Amino acid sequence: MPVSNNRLRRSRLSAALCLVFLLPAAGTAAAQASSPPATDLDRVTVTGSLIPQTQVETFTPVTVITAEDIQARGFTSVSDVLQQSSFQTGGLQGGQSSASFTQGAEAAGMFGLDPGYTKYLINGRPMANYPALYNGSDTFNNISGIPVDLVDRIEILPGGQSSLYGSDAIAGVVNVILKKEADGLSLNVRGGMFTEGGGDSLRVAVSDGFGSADGRFALLAGLQYETRDPIWGTQRDLTRQFNDKGYTPQTASRDYLVINGSARNTYLFTDPANCGNVTGQFDGSEDLRTRPGLGRYCGSFLTPGYRTIRNGKDALQGYAHATFDVNDNVQLYSDLLTSHEDVEYATGSSYTWWGTGSEYGYYYDPDRRALLNLQRAFSPEDIGGLGFADIMNTDRNRAYQLTFGAQGRFGTGEWDWDAGFTRTQYKLTEHRFARFADAIDAYFVSHVLGPRLGTRGTYPIFRPDYAAFYTPMLPSDFDSFTGYVDTHSETTDNALRVQFTNATLFPLRGGDAGLALVVEGGNQGWDYTPDPRLLQDPLTLKSGVWGQTSVSGSGDRDRYAVTGELRLPLWNPLTVTLSGRYDAFDVAGTTIDKPTYSIGIEYRPIDTFLLRGKYGTAFRAPTLSDMFQGPSGFYSANTDYYRCSLDGYTPGNTDDCAYDNTRFFGQQSGNPALRPIEADVWNVGFVWAPASNLSLSLDYFRWDIRDEVDQLSADQLLLAEYFCRTGQTNTASASCDNALAWVTRGASDEIERIYTPKVNVSQQELEAVTVSLNYVLDMARWGSLAFNGNYTNNLEHTVTPLPGDEPIDLLRDPYAMWLYDAYAKTRAEASLAWSLGRWTTTAYANRIGSTPNYLAYTSNSWDFQTNGQHAGRWAPYTTWNLGFTFEATDFLQLSLLANNVFNKMPDNQAPNYPGTASTPYNSALYNPYGRSLYLEMRYEFAQ
Repeated sequence: MPVSNNRLRRSRLSAALCLVFLLPAAGTAAAQASSPPATDLDRVTVTGSLIPQTQVETFTPVTVITAEDIQARGFTSVSDVLQQSSFQTGGLQGGQSSASFTQGAEAAGMFGLDPGYTKYLINGRPMANYPALYNGSDTFNNISGIPVDLVDRIEILPGGQSSLYGSDAIAGVVNVILKKEADGLSLNVRGGMFTEGGGDSLRVAVSDGFGSADGRFALLAGLQYETRDPIWGTQRDLTRQFNDKGYTPQTASRDYLVINGSARNTYLFTDPANCGNVTGQFDGSEDLRTRPGLGRYCGSFLTPGYRTIRNGKDALQGYAHATFDVNDNVQLYSDLLTSHEDVEYATGSSYTWWGTGSEYGYYYDPDRRALLNLQRAFSPEDIGGLGFADIMNTDRNRAYQLTFGAQGRFGTGEWDWDAGFTRTQYKLTEHRFARFADAIDAYFVSHVLGPRLGTRGTYPIFRPDYAAFYTPMLPSDFDSFTGYVDTHSETTDNALRVQFTNATLFPLRGGDAGLALVVEGGNQGWDYTPDPRLLQDPLTLKSGVWGQTSVSGSGDRDRYAVTGELRLPLWNPLTVTLSGRYDAFDVAGTTIDKPTYSIGIEYRPIDTFLLRGKYGTAFRAPTLSDMFQGPSGFYSANTDYYRCSLDGYTPGNTDDCAYDNTRFFGQQSGNPALRPIEADVWNVGFVWAPASNLSLSLDYFRWDIRDEVDQLSADQLLLAEYFCRTGQTNTASASCDNALAWVTRGASDEIERIYTPKVNVSQQELEAVTVSLNYVLDMARWGSLAFNGNYTNNLEHTVTPLPGDEPIDLLRDPYAMWLYDAYAKTRAEASLAWSLGRWTTTAYANRIGSTPNYLAYTSNSWDFQTNGQHAGRWAPYTTWNLGFTFEATDFLQLSLLANNVFNKMPDNQAPNYPGTASTPYNSALYNPYGRSLYLEMRYEFAQ
């Protein structure tokens, strides 16, 4: 489509900002910049507005990370960029989170809020949601499958943005913009390694641009292939064994253990060979061990090492962007992004074991006249072959995003239009290693427990062969009760979007008013289908896989939205922008809708200073998983407030009530009647550019978030039922209608069943400040220096889990900070690039502010002390990357990159953990990977 010829004179502020943004990416050109750039700037559309404009900075701050920044600072992926962003102050689950729900995915968030509160776009269109649930409950985006070598830039927009982008845009918006053009064939090869071992990687990317002779057709196509080895716990001193630097003695795993339930769960040692038959297990580290006060058993100090702490993967992504000019006023366009990614990881010995407790609770041994339990871990020798490397889990990701449409201008007027259709689909197969329940129990009955000799109360009677229990097994025996299960899940999103834009609607004293109108509609779907062997039996609550269950769910909905944005330059210093959006979701005949709006102000009293602010509302629609996650059962116990009240007891005074600890059967599930999560968000700040090579910005943000979704607690439900049945004011989190319907009682008022679906109950308040500084120094024959720095400080962050609760301080309550993954109050990043001739040297630093240590978390105190260790905070944590780039020719660029060049690891955290810890550091925020080195070659083939 032809570019608009409308040009406006830009201010010194815009000129300065363009200079400091573009110079770091310009390499050797930076040294030649000695005068301000031209005074005219084409209108462009940036994330945060639908209307093309000439100002680089507007009422909404936008952080731009270019492809050159990504390469020079050593980032290895899009997820690496976002996880090291100064906005990422909270912790994350991922490759270090063994046996978590989404160990094979990569997530990022902003300001300590959940990853699902950030809206992710690719080329301005919403990304496909990941089908599995973050932490088992929340929808989010897996940002692993974006080809980093085909990225043009990443734009990060903090703050609530729902009035333009709809649901999920509470914390902010991230727009990953892929390349749209190429001058010719380009090849990029990058290989890397970690100096501590493991994690070797190779990435190859190729792209090319094609066009017709008349210039009407253009196509960019690219492929990126990446392979990466996992990092095993054995390859790092911090994770190869149980903590040997802790405040208690190092303690071995309990690999062969008999628990005496008749003696307060102390250990009963029954091996006549004193572990002599199993000393070859776990690479010869198995031996007789003792835990003071408990007893003896066979165990190893090295079992934590048999897990991966960084995933391996093989990935192939393809991308194509095409345009065709039908005439001077109409252009057809299409984008296609595909991703095939297999991620592999091992959960390790801690999650590969068997015990009698799962099936029997306890068994009775008539020879020892005791209720006992057996516990037996499986070793790499039991598995055979390569050990745990032969039973790794694999997540198979298959995703695509397809967009096609047309854009143009109505005749010779000023109205532009854009009509496009986008379809996203994400298919996930979770290929999980499994121990099959019937087969594994049958094996140990046959080889260890022997025939069942009757029952004693509710417990079976066995006379086990304990010598056989303390004996290695053949790999063929291990194979007889293990295998794999496959869980299939999928998300889809179809959206038709039409936009009309007029950047010169009518003249005002400060310039032309602009208007954008958008209408969109489509449908969304989610399906999660576990392997049938993982589903719970409704009576026993067990599955066909030993120690594991899963929950199915599926649902779909139609959605539509109308958006409007009006930009009003009221006079030269002052511009006001209004936006509003109406979103509606039709689910099974019910409509869930939410209007949002915002007002933004830009005030420029002088050319070099911008004062800006915005107030708006934001929301998150109930996710399909929150609405349609299937039922699962559980057993629990709670105070039966209603039956206690019949005996004269009141809440808070039920210790002597016979129903103070009533056992019940419960069910939980999604809830189609959920309301949207709502938020009021505002920000105010300034941008100051006193010179053409310097800019400073500071912005304050505040969020008031309410109606967050959580699983309804049984205690709150029973409390609400008590209030409602006794005619008192209901201050609990469930309505009377729901409480009376969700608690089922029998003829004698006994609890028969409790239903605890997801409900809107909690709220958060958050305040934060962000600072950004950009400076370029021209040093003449010595080249140029370009500095960029970003800083985030969360000033206040509280959560109120239930109505009536006291707010919990997520910046000062150490237990809550760990519980909610809200660790760091501050985070900063900075880069300094020195360009001289054909050389560019870049230093990048990333600083995580102080965080509560482990003892502060476990003691919920800042004053606790034990064995010379103190509750408190870990010091700020800074890592450095160093990169060298050489333009060997006009076509060849060579780079050497050293990430974490000083080999920083969180090993100083280990003394604050006990000797039983297998991960003696905060793995949600830090990692022990250490220094990595990369060689990279970029070659542009001559045309």
